[in-house]
Amino acid sequence: RAYFPHPGGMEGMSHRPPFAPPSAARFHRRRSSGTRDERYRSDVHSEAVQAVLARHVESNVAVPMPSKRRSLVVQTSMDAYTPPGETHTLIHLSVRTHTHTSFIHVPHHCFNSVFLFLSLSVSLSLCLCFSLLSPSLSVSLCLLFFCLSRFSFLSLSLSLHLSLCVCVENHSAPPDVTGYSSDSSHSRPHSERHIGTIARNTQKYGNAERMETGDGVPVSSRVSAKIQQLVNTLKMPRRPPLREFFVDDFEELLEVQQPDPKQPRPEGAEMLAVSGEALGVVTNWPPSLEAALQRWGTISPKAPCLTSLDTTGKPLYVLTYGKLWSRSIKLAYNILHKLGSKQEPMLRPGDRVALVFPNNDPVAFMVAFYGCLLAEVVPVPIEVPLTRKDAGSQQIGFLLGSCGVTVALTSDACHKGLPKSATGEIPQFRGWPKLLWFVTESKHLSKPPRDWFPHIKDANSDTAYIEIHPLPGNHSLLSSTPSTSPLSAAETIVNVLDFKKDVGLWHGILTSVMNMMHVISVPYSLMKVNPLSWIQKVYHFKAKVACVKSRDMHWALVAHREQKDISLSSLRMLLVADGSNPCLRSEVICPCASSPEALTVAIRRPVEDSSQPPGRGVLSMQGLSYSVVRVDTEERLSVLTVQDVGTVMPGAVVCVVKPEGVPLLCKTDEIGELCVCSVATGTSYYGLTGMTKNTFEVFPVASGGGLVSEYAFVRTGLLGFVGPGGLVFISGKMDGLIMVSGRRHNADDIVATALAVEPMKFVYRGRIAVFCVTVLRDERIVVVAEQRPDSTEEDSFQWMSRVLQAIDSIHGVGVFCLGLVPANTLPKTPLGGIHLSETKQLYLEGGLHPCNVLMCPHTCVTNLPKPRQKQPEIGPASVMVGNLVSGKRIAMASGRDLGQTDDNDQFLFLSEVLQWRSQTTPDHILYTLLSSRGLVSSSLTCLQLHKRAERVAALLLERGGLQEGDHIALVYPPGIDLIAAFYGCLYAGCVPITVRPPHPQNISTTLPTVKMIVEVSRSACVMTTAVICKLLRSKEAVATVDIRNWPPVLDTDDLPKKKPPALYKPCNPDALAYLDFSVSTTGMLAGVQMSHNAVGAFCRSVKLQCELYPSREVAICLDPYCGLGFVLWCLCSVYSGHQSILIPPVELESNPALWLLAVSQLRVRDTFCSYSVMELCTKGLGLQTEALKARGLDLSRVRACVVVAEERPRMSLTHSFSKLFKDLGLHPRSVSTAFGCRVNLAICLQGTSGPDPTTVYVDMRALRHDRVRLVERGSPHSLPLMESGKILPGVRIIIANPETKGPLGDSHLGEIWVHSAHNGSGYYSGYGEEVLQSDHFTSRLSFGDTSTVWARTGYLGFLRRTELTDASGERHDALYVVGALEEAMELRGMRYHPIDIETSVIRTHKNIMECAVFPWTNLLVVVIELEGSEQEALDLVPMVTKAVLEEHYLIVGVVVVTDIGVIPINSRGEKQRMHLRDGFLQDQLDPIYVAYNM
Repeated sequence: RAYFPHPGGMEGMSHRPPFAPPSAARFHRRRSSGTRDERYRSDVHSEAVQAVLARHVESNVAVPMPSKRRSLVVQTSMDAYTPPGETHTLIHLSVRTHTHTSFIHVPHHCFNSVFLFLSLSVSLSLCLCFSLLSPSLSVSLCLLFFCLSRFSFLSLSLSLHLSLCVCVENHSAPPDVTGYSSDSSHSRPHSERHIGTIARNTQKYGNAERMETGDGVPVSSRVSAKIQQLVNTLKMPRRPPLREFFVDDFEELLEVQQPDPKQPRPEGAEMLAVSGEALGVVTNWPPSLEAALQRWGTISPKAPCLTSLDTTGKPLYVLTYGKLWSRSIKLAYNILHKLGSKQEPMLRPGDRVALVFPNNDPVAFMVAFYGCLLAEVVPVPIEVPLTRKDAGSQQIGFLLGSCGVTVALTSDACHKGLPKSATGEIPQFRGWPKLLWFVTESKHLSKPPRDWFPHIKDANSDTAYIEIHPLPGNHSLLSSTPSTSPLSAAETIVNVLDFKKDVGLWHGILTSVMNMMHVISVPYSLMKVNPLSWIQKVYHFKAKVACVKSRDMHWALVAHREQKDISLSSLRMLLVADGSNPCLRSEVICPCASSPEALTVAIRRPVEDSSQPPGRGVLSMQGLSYSVVRVDTEERLSVLTVQDVGTVMPGAVVCVVKPEGVPLLCKTDEIGELCVCSVATGTSYYGLTGMTKNTFEVFPVASGGGLVSEYAFVRTGLLGFVGPGGLVFISGKMDGLIMVSGRRHNADDIVATALAVEPMKFVYRGRIAVFCVTVLRDERIVVVAEQRPDSTEEDSFQWMSRVLQAIDSIHGVGVFCLGLVPANTLPKTPLGGIHLSETKQLYLEGGLHPCNVLMCPHTCVTNLPKPRQKQPEIGPASVMVGNLVSGKRIAMASGRDLGQTDDNDQFLFLSEVLQWRSQTTPDHILYTLLSSRGLVSSSLTCLQLHKRAERVAALLLERGGLQEGDHIALVYPPGIDLIAAFYGCLYAGCVPITVRPPHPQNISTTLPTVKMIVEVSRSACVMTTAVICKLLRSKEAVATVDIRNWPPVLDTDDLPKKKPPALYKPCNPDALAYLDFSVSTTGMLAGVQMSHNAVGAFCRSVKLQCELYPSREVAICLDPYCGLGFVLWCLCSVYSGHQSILIPPVELESNPALWLLAVSQLRVRDTFCSYSVMELCTKGLGLQTEALKARGLDLSRVRACVVVAEERPRMSLTHSFSKLFKDLGLHPRSVSTAFGCRVNLAICLQGTSGPDPTTVYVDMRALRHDRVRLVERGSPHSLPLMESGKILPGVRIIIANPETKGPLGDSHLGEIWVHSAHNGSGYYSGYGEEVLQSDHFTSRLSFGDTSTVWARTGYLGFLRRTELTDASGERHDALYVVGALEEAMELRGMRYHPIDIETSVIRTHKNIMECAVFPWTNLLVVVIELEGSEQEALDLVPMVTKAVLEEHYLIVGVVVVTDIGVIPINSRGEKQRMHLRDGFLQDQLDPIYVAYNM
């Protein structure tokens, strides 16, 4: 029994019985091998996990289950996925505990395969073996049970207590975690569970608590209930966050790991290098492998060297030493002399050659291998490429290229099976160099001349062969020297391992020939059919040695029951190749530790004296995570049982060094990387001198600074320590090491914990991958498993949440993402194991396509910057004084003056301007309306407009009987009727309100808005066309709204011929001209009152800015219902006299090129559009620019293309648009934006003269703290902001603090306040609530200029004085809009603008078409529209969570994946986030998937 160093003296190890024998490690139809299989196994007591899970059940926390569409639920047939060894027998297990015995009766239908037997076995004691094994089996096999891998100790399926009363028939349903009631952890009857959302009009879930949305609207829905569950879960006490801080100079420091003062530290003495026994010199030993082959081939040509078996287990071919020698010589001659020409042979000694042989043909491989050695070329064994896109094949191609391989040796059968092109040639594999394929069968080779003989040289330091390993980019080159494993001459050895690499190659191909042994090679395909075959071969051939992996022992154990006459008494040594850490009781079983770089590092050798048991220790998991060996004395749950892997190899020296940095020797109780100094190790990584130096030329340093040895050591990649008596203990591999917050965790330990949670029901044992990804400057753990096709959504989710609890409690580390993928979909290594690096790559690229995902960012991300604490506000006076002292000017700016110069400026009212124009220029065309084909569908001259307006006024007065000042709703499609109706209202003295008509295909959602505006505006009558009139009375309309209380509806298609008696002459310029109603992005309906004075000033301001006069033409592609769009469509032409070419945006849906073609053909210099129009053109015409050029589209005359918006300029869209149409003559300078808001419909507009719009880059982190910090382009966290156009004439702007109302300095972020003659007069609601928002229109500064009356825009922005000069010669002040105050989200004390988070999310993956975010109960909800198959929906959840974390330091609470078109967008192209929020909370979105992040 080993003794471990322990602080306070060397105490003996406790004689605890093992908690449980190990159970099956990893089963699947395919034997798993490859990247993960080479790793060290893990062993954690099953009771640990069960106790942990029991504790969590008591805490009774309901975890919200994701919602999923039915089409996404995995439904596959079971038949395709049955692991080997399916049986239907009843198993009676005799269970002996310390005090009593009981029996478990398990009917066969309660599990899908015999392997459940192994998960039950976890808690059974030693006697289990004896009750299972037939008496004829010798004790050797009985003890096999305990050599199951370290992995399986974790198969915590049932605790000891539970396993004694297993009866699967009456097991209760799993707790319903989707339920909202407090008893959700108790079992319920099997009720119908709905996955996905219910049809929209059905009754919603009634048991959800009634909740309120932000607007106070009660919501009773399943979504709200789940979010509340999520909030409750997140309130649970978590691991304490790391010490965190935020430094106020904008450098937001993420948590820098501070060492835990209580963490265990190594306290032992410095270790000494441990030497193996001296390597005895054997007389008359062959000096090299080639010499050994020559000797045995000539002395004992009849001696068997290698026996290959077919899939039935019968010997297929026996290769004798004589045959091996003669065939190898023949191949060597052909390689050197028959490739290329005599003058130019293709291969010379030292060249590299690929060996491509299948796993069932060891004979051909062995001949080829030794043929290469005799020809003095370097063999490079690789796997057979099955398809052109094999997992990892690209890396192999790269390695072959870097080794300079030009020839590939292969067998006849393998050559025929390679993928062929149509011409019959072998195609170039992805990333591979051009290869000559050479078949090695004797019949294809020429006989060497009698006088030709290969050069047999002694062992030297030249390269013997190259071994490729499945670590990305790691290809080892190993020089072959006599191996020192304890094998004796002329013995028989049974080899189950892959003979192309690692232990299988070293023992089955190299050492066997050196010692003239007979190898029985058991192929993988036979093991699949008959897992017991290797034991049968040992018995049949009386083999002394067997080379297996722990997995093969599991399989044999499961399959042995039907067998009778087998004995393993001949076995002297059972070599367990994967260094497994089994709970051994047998002197026969010999685990070994090996690595590609150092070959065999240590091996437990067979001992004659069985009284000396192997070393074993129960180590604290907590200590191991800090690289410290601590024996667990308190019998805690999180422990790891380790076994020794024997002593150091003869002739080798081993020491343990720190894994990172300088190779300092570790202390005796410290875990480090094992380094070996021996002649029998690899020599270099081929062609990688830097990596070779770091791995193969390591000189360990003692604490005093001296070197341990003058000879170089090789890093093995194995983590462990050397215990007393020189026993080597392995605790893991560098390859599987995960560093989280300064602690080390082993991937295999985590796999083992996951497997322990009842794995057989839900996931396949061998199909779990654990790796780490870097998120927010720390490693995060990701677990991916293949789900069984027959497990239900609820079961899988249960399993996932229990796995998270188990890993959290046992390893003290949170899992970032746990994903389940459909069976058989993870990338495989050639022997069927999981290809880890490829799996990780797929995860990072969003190509895993999981069917279930559970993210836990709240649990494991503990290094977020500290939430911002609001500082007490500095008074406005202090701010102003501070700015003056620091030389900063107060942020104020203004446009140029509105001079009074024009003829039409003598008129105060727009109706008078129209009458004047109808008299002075009656035939001048003011408006031209285009159809979807680009033809003029109608036009209006000054006189025609005047006449039609008169007839509308007559209709109002005659039929409507309306009074002066009555409100009229104009419900018209975009066109000329709307303009005539507007001026008709002015002529009649009424107040017009333009309203977007309901959409004929979508009446149920669009008509209520029309009705609401009509009601809120107190309209006395509705004017519209005959078509819409009919629509308002249709069945759908009646079903949607109550049409009985509509005001009178007037159809203006048939106007009276007569004029009104007299046109209304307004007398008060401050009287109401019209009402501007629109719905803001937050879903608020607001009507702004515009006076006649404001209308005149507005039109004059736009006229001056854009230099509009009668000879100009302007193309307008905007909706004419509110804001600047309405002013440009209806008012400006009448005021300035220019011709407006009207293009209804709705027409672009059928003809996206309509607007640009019109601009080109009519030679327009100024055009206005909305973001939605620009986006339509960018997406719809992206691939048609050449065709448009051919049609003569030319945009070179455009000098101003202005996007009208009430938001921050969308730079990416304007840039894409400029870039796309640059080839069609569009100058990038001409594309600019305008900015308006509710209180002032146009504050900025680029116009025609003046400097180009400027762009600045600001630090997004500073912006969250309401500060502006300018940075260089391309800086991390930089956000580009474009100036929103030049400030309009007659407009003054100031930046004020929204809380204190004090003025702010230049380049400070604050609310934009505006003073202008065309400000609105106030909100109109008709209910006397105007007073509530009166300060929006009549605010005063609290300090400084307190007399001026300002309107508050509700938008955050800043002013910055630039180096440019404007038209007046003054320095130009640029206004940058950041975002709306009411849309901004306060999260973690910081202010976030949705657009910034949305931009990050859209950039995450090409399939995310649109995104919207909104907060809900302090959780961030992200809604994304998926373009692609529903199977890709779940890939986006981890990607979105990671992107938002890294770029915004925010944890996403809920991710909702929907179809395209779900996010509501208004006519200006703005997202209606609050409508979306309400739809989500009321279960109306029909999402593809909803993930609730834990």
